[in-house]
Amino acid sequence: MDDVATDSSNASPAGKEKQPRRTRRTRMTGAERREQLLDIGRTLFAAKGFEGTSVEEIAAKAGVSKPVVYEHFGGKEGLYAVVVDREMRQLLDMVTGALTAGHPRELLEQAAFALLDYIETYTDGFRILVRDSPVAQSTGTFASLISDIATQVEDILGQEFKGRGFDQKLAPLYAQALVGMVALTGQWWLDVRKPKKAEVAAHLVNLAWHGLDGLEPKPRLIGHRKS
Repeated sequence: MDDVATDSSNASPAGKEKQPRRTRRTRMTGAERREQLLDIGRTLFAAKGFEGTSVEEIAAKAGVSKPVVYEHFGGKEGLYAVVVDREMRQLLDMVTGALTAGHPRELLEQAAFALLDYIETYTDGFRILVRDSPVAQSTGTFASLISDIATQVEDILGQEFKGRGFDQKLAPLYAQALVGMVALTGQWWLDVRKPKKAEVAAHLVNLAWHGLDGLEPKPRLIGHRKS
């Protein structure tokens, strides 16, 4: 006999007991299940990394069997690739969308804030992006993302170089240097979170802008090494 408790509310007028009500489980649509797996995978990849996360754990957290994960993504690698692609597009969109001001210094401030905003709001995503993974391709690494952002900054620097009479062909080099400086500082700030975001942005722009302000058209080496 099933050990199911019933009360008077389950009794019929004739004294016959009604069957206990069964709770219906709402089935997820394919799209909902996919989003659930992406959310769970994102959290686990951020906490444990690609190698430390297993398909079994992803499936268990979602309350499904392993074949469901394979059905949607073909395996852990496929799930990871989609998570990385989403985070890269989110960060790139935030940086690109922030570059709206006309003055070069304010543009630098906006770019710095955009990256720090992403780190603050999408912490798990940033942790995933800066991790090394055996499945990351040339189009899916943090370095390639930084290169994409630098391309946006390159156009701004090119215009600034032209106005100052500098060689515009060097704009890509300086764009990589500036974006790399902000990105690496962001990795450090990810864990320490001090000083405050606005102060970090101010110091980054201070170094970048005053370095650019005193830029030599043809920089020279003063040490003994010349090549």
